[in-house]
Formats: sequence, C-alpha cells, structure tokens
Amino acid sequence: MINIAFSYGDLEYFLLILVRVTCFIYISPFFGMSNTPNRLKIALGLFIAFLVWQLIPKTPVTYNTLTGYTMIIAKEAITGFLVGFGANLCMTIVAFAGRIIDMETGMMMASVMDPSTREQSSISGVFYNYAVMLILLITGMYQFLLNALVETFTLIPINGAVFRLDALLSSMLLFLYDYIIIGFRIALPIFVVITLLNAILGILAKVSPQMNMFAVGMQLKVLTGFSVIFVTIGMLPLAAAFIFDEMKRVVTVMVRVMML
Repeated sequence: MINIAFSYGDLEYFLLILVRVTCFIYISPFFGMSNTPNRLKIALGLFIAFLVWQLIPKTPVTYNTLTGYTMIIAKEAITGFLVGFGANLCMTIVAFAGRIIDMETGMMMASVMDPSTREQSSISGVFYNYAVMLILLITGMYQFLLNALVETFTLIPINGAVFRLDALLSSMLLFLYDYIIIGFRIALPIFVVITLLNAILGILAKVSPQMNMFAVGMQLKVLTGFSVIFVTIGMLPLAAAFIFDEMKRVVTVMVRVMML
C-alpha cells in the first residue's frame, strides 16, 4: 500500500530527490528534448521522484542553516545534470557524423532548425538524430536511462556525491576519442564513395578540360550522397548500437566519479 503521509523531514528529502530527477530529465536525451512541453517534464519528474521516494531507504540529511540545505540542493542538481549530460553527449555523435556527410556531399551550406535542440543543424544530422532517437525507443534504451537514474540513489545517496575532477577529465578525454571514431564510422560509407567520385571527376577534368566539372560534380555529389544514405540505411541500427554502448559506458563513468 502506498503511503502518502508527509512529515516535514520527508518533504525536505522528497525535494532533494525531485531536484536530482528533474535536472536529469531536463538534459537527458529523449526526455529533455526542447519540443517536449515543460509541463510534461515537470509532471514526469514529480511522478518519478515520488516513486523513488517510496522505494529507497530514507537516510537523515544533516544541515545547520539554510545555506547548508542550499548547498545540498546544488550538489543534487549537479549530480542529476552530470548523469543526464553524459547520456546527452553521446547523442551529439550523430550530429558530428551529419556534418561530415554534408561537408562531403556539398550540403554544408544548407541547414535546418532542429526542433529537438532549437539550433541550426545539418540536414543529415537532423535525419540521423531522429532515426537514432526512434531506435532508442524501439530498443528500450530509455529504460536503461531511467534505471540508471534510480540506481544513482543507491550508489550515490542524498548528499553523498563526491566530485573528482581528475577522473571526470580523464573520462571526457576518452569520450572524445570514441566520439571521433564512432562518428567517422557512421559517415565512412559516404566518405569513401565521395572520395572515389572526386578522384573520377579529377581524372575526367584532365581528360576533358572543356567540361565544367564543378557544376557537374556538385549535382553528382548530392545525388550520390542521397543514394548511399538510402542504400546504407539498414546499417543504422548497428551504428546506433555503438552509440548506445558508449552511452552506457559514459553514464557508468559519470556515476563512478561521484561515488565515495
């Protein structure tokens, strides 16, 4: 049976849980998309925080002044932000791959407004972003994110986070290495095909100097790029698996650097 009786101490503890949960939802992928209504985010945060408050054991939070309680709130906010930020960082890999693809196919000057981030993004980046987000829903990766959030309350109790900046910096450097590798893997088929096309156009420019290879090449690059995307779209779930594995690793590292 659910106990909904609140004491003053329970309210303080619930508010700390709510801060960590809402900060995670605000920045995490899928849950924190900019086109998601803020009321829905707040309602989801309240619902998850209430369930977590019912599940985890209550440990007393000691503080002497209002400033002390404010510092605990700030610590919980940073904890939620770091866990969600680690997951959100991995979603930027598809934007990086999209920029490489648009640069190779000649569509770099064309940009669209990405409603999920409310920023100008490349066409291929928006396409891959929504495709990977759909795969995230189909594969149940969003459940891992919620489970990771709930597990943080066991591994990192309220007011128990310790921020080790040296470990955080080393993990970010390792992520940058994987960021480039995975992003280039996604764009590799188009990169190879466009490189071969450039070599063929260069040979034709030497053989037939009277042909305007610049005008012909721009059209061929766009057509070839879309054709390769259409042919290799079946490989996108495999690329998404690399991103999700990296997301799991980064979220795990973010939790570890804050554990006692």
